[in-house]
Amino acid sequence: MHVLLRQLNRVRRDARLPRGRPASLAVRHVDAGSCNGCEHELQAAASPFYDLQRFGIGIVASPRHADILLVTGPVTTRMREALLAAYAAMPEPRLVAALGDCAMGCNVLGDPAALAEPLEELLPVAVRIPGCPPTPDAIAEGLLGALDGGLPRVA
Repeated sequence: MHVLLRQLNRVRRDARLPRGRPASLAVRHVDAGSCNGCEHELQAAASPFYDLQRFGIGIVASPRHADILLVTGPVTTRMREALLAAYAAMPEPRLVAALGDCAMGCNVLGDPAALAEPLEELLPVAVRIPGCPPTPDAIAEGLLGALDGGLPRVA
């Protein structure tokens, strides 16, 4: 079996075929002002029952180690600068994902004076995971879509 895999890799390398999906995706989560419904579902997605890690998706503590910035909640005026700082600290290539209806600007509850611009106006959102809150399966599917779509190339 190992001989066959080595030969297959050699053929692929010699033919200069593009590689498949990236092996892993590091996710930095930022709660920009949510009700915590999306956080509960994200925790469930990372639990052993749903096991996001089996797909190579892991949640990291620092934006400096992240490939994708996962934002929950509408962006509040108090979280605006922290969100922009987290995005600026991420290395290229990087993606932004909006998790939940509030992050996508739909059906937002709360004081309009406390809300900053919509996430789409602040950062380039590449992945949208709808729902209030989205299910762990929907979260996994959305993040796997980011893996399949690949990270944008750095110019």
